[in-house]
Order: sequence, then structure tokens, then C-alpha cells
Amino acid sequence: MIGQGNRLLGAVLLVSGTTIGAGMLALPITTGLAGFFPSLIIMTFIWLYMMLTAFYLLEVNLRLKGESNLISMMRHTLGRPGEIVAWITYLLLLYSLTAAYLVGCSQIIENVLSPFLPAPLAVWVWPLMVFVLFALFVYFGTEAVDLLNRFFMVGLALMYLVFISFGYPQLELPLLAHLDWKYLLPSVSVVLTTFGYHVIIPTLTTYLDHNPKHLKQAIFIGSAIPFVIYVCWQLLVMGVVPAYGEYSLTEAAHKGMQVTFFLSILLANPWVGLAVRAFAFCAIVTSLLGVSLSLSDFLADGLKVPRTHLGRAGVILLTFLPPLFFALFFPRGFQTALEYAGIFVVILLALLPTLMAWSERAGGRDLIDSEFRVPGGKILMTLSVGIALLLLGIEVFI
Repeated sequence: MIGQGNRLLGAVLLVSGTTIGAGMLALPITTGLAGFFPSLIIMTFIWLYMMLTAFYLLEVNLRLKGESNLISMMRHTLGRPGEIVAWITYLLLLYSLTAAYLVGCSQIIENVLSPFLPAPLAVWVWPLMVFVLFALFVYFGTEAVDLLNRFFMVGLALMYLVFISFGYPQLELPLLAHLDWKYLLPSVSVVLTTFGYHVIIPTLTTYLDHNPKHLKQAIFIGSAIPFVIYVCWQLLVMGVVPAYGEYSLTEAAHKGMQVTFFLSILLANPWVGLAVRAFAFCAIVTSLLGVSLSLSDFLADGLKVPRTHLGRAGVILLTFLPPLFFALFFPRGFQTALEYAGIFVVILLALLPTLMAWSERAGGRDLIDSEFRVPGGKILMTLSVGIALLLLGIEVFI
């Protein structure tokens, strides 16, 4: 068994792992054309705002009895209409993310292993391999996922250090002076998606025995780590890869290529190329673990599945089979699966948590007392709703 102190560390890493994913690889392309300093502004704003809505979600979660997930929270605070909206947006978001990460893992494993095989394997083998491996860990629960997540978080950190050590000495400071504010708003969607760790909070509430202090620490530290990593990552890429020209951010965006490919070329170091593939794999795996664990808990809670071996197996199949179908029949659909995630993130992880907290404070049904409450009252909650609607407008119309 894992002790409470060690569980807090695991919870921090699960928040960080859920946050850091494939979206990080796309971050410099979408924000880079605006420039480093505009991207720093939008990332700081989104990080703080998403942390606020995460605390609203935690506040509601702590006022429900026993183990609960978003469906239970919506049912107790916003009633049947809110429950329906939660079902639709949550499933669309988590299934699209799980499918994208499943495809991403399959592609990387295929690229790494296929040169060493005597004969090429069928395309369906790779997604099936990823499905079997991760379904087993999610079946055995949060502790098993926590341990595997720690392993890949260490790998993520080591590969990140390789980037830093080889890349920072070659930074070109004039590249960081590039500014073009018209590209800032179109980048909001990807930035929002890269801070969408809220789905893991109900699972962590149970994992940390409803301890408000530990949960607040897990959310703050767990989201601050990715923020710092993102800033350093942006600094590295935008200080090495130019905005325009050959091997540029513009070329990567037009050709649909990962910016890490150009980064390895410009740094002219074979170790960077190896680190790029390992880093991308670890980033996608940590996100797949967090998202699939959250989806399985959501389905178990929403469908009231008994916690038996058969019940857990059924939930695992519901969690992974739809994304596996997508991976088998749309093996190059990584970007497609992420295309509309920003809209679902705003509704599910920004607007609804604030509305739930508002309803909970007005006196929801069957709520228990909790010592944790987000400060700021109705003024901050109104501002939070206004920001969510503004972001939703940006997602839909820009």
C-alpha cells in the first residue's frame, strides 16, 4: 500500500502527467507565430483561470458523500439538464482525447519497433498492443496507474533535460523578439486543452481520502510544474526555430509536422532526435493514463457499475473500445481527434464547475459540510462565468 505522503506525491504527478501531453508538442506551432511574450501572457492567464475552475470543481466534490464523479456532482447541483450536458461534453472530450493518445502511442511504437522486425506487422497490431497494456493498468486502479505514471514522468523529465542541455546554448535571442498579436486568439484552443487536468480531480479526491489540504497542494503544484515546463519549452523552441522561412514554425503548421522534427534538424545532434521520440512517447503515455483512468471512473459512477471484477472489466471495455475503433479505422486521425477539444474543455472544465459551485452554495441537494471554499464570492464567480463565455465565443467564432 502507498502511504499518504507518498500518495500526495503521486497525486501531484498524476495532475502533471494528465496535463502534459501531446498538446505540448503542438503548443509552439499555435502560439509561436504570435511570439514568445504574447504566448507567455496567454499561458499565464489560462493556467491561473483553469486552476480557479479546478478549485471550484474540488469545492463541489468535497461536499458530496462517498466516491463521486462529475455525473453525481452535476446531478446534485444542476439537476437533470446539467447531468445531460455533462454526459455529452465529458464523453466527447475524454473519448476524443483517449483516441488521440491511443493513436499517438501506436504511431510512436510502430516507428520505433518496425525497423527491427523481420516483416512488417499489420496496422491493427499496434493499437491493439497499446489497448492491452493500458487497459490492464487501468483495470487494477489508481495505485497501479500511479506507479506506471511515475516511471514515465521520470522519463519525461530526463528527456526534457536532454532538450534543455543541448538546446539552450544555441538559443538565438533575436528570435524571441518576434511579435504578431493577431495570432494570439487562435492559439487559445490548444492552450486551454494543455491545461485540462480537471478530469482527474474526482479520482484524486478518493485517492487522498477527501483531504482538502493535500488536494489543494496536488492541484497547485501539479499544475504549476507543467506551466514552468511549458514556458521553458516555448523559450527553447521559439529561440531555435524561426517563425518564417525554411524549417520554421510556419512550415511546420502548413505541412502538419511536429516542431520537434525541425528542432532536431536545427540543433544538428542525433541525441536530440532520439530524445524527441522518447519525450513525445512519455508525454502521450502520461496523458493517456490520466485521461483513461478518469474516463473509467466517470463511466463506473455514471452507470452505477458494481465494483466487482466483472463490473471493472465491463467499464474497461467501455473506456477503451470506442477509442480503439477510432485508432484501427482512422490510424492517422491524431489531429482530427483533438480538433474540437477546446470547445469541450471550456464547457466541461471552465463553465460547468463554476455553475456547480454557484448552485452548491445556494443549497444543492444532499450536500455535506466542507471546510474548503474558494474565496471571492459571487463577484469572482460571475467573472469566471464571463471568462468562460468569452473563451467559448473565441473557440466557436475564431
